[in-house]
Amino acid sequence: MAHSRSAKKRVRQNETHRARNRWRLTTLREATKDFLEKILHGSPAEAADSFKKLSRIIDRSAAVGVIHKNAAARRKSRLSARLKAKKAAA
Repeated sequence: MAHSRSAKKRVRQNETHRARNRWRLTTLREATKDFLEKILHGSPAEAADSFKKLSRIIDRSAAVGVIHKNAAARRKSRLSARLKAKKAAA
């Protein structure tokens, strides 16, 4: 248990940041599932819209440090390749 005022404040800050980071990760996962669902069962236009939204979420998560910037680039690269394949197949 924290004893000093600054340690108690740090505990409060950590709880806030952890909650915010968990929310960002959950949002990221939900957007990814939505995009993959559109890739499998939607039209290429729907998938492109979903990718645009997902891309914004990935970039924002990387900017605030929830995921690493290289991990964000890798995810976007792989997902855009799937979108490109979907458009080529249509």
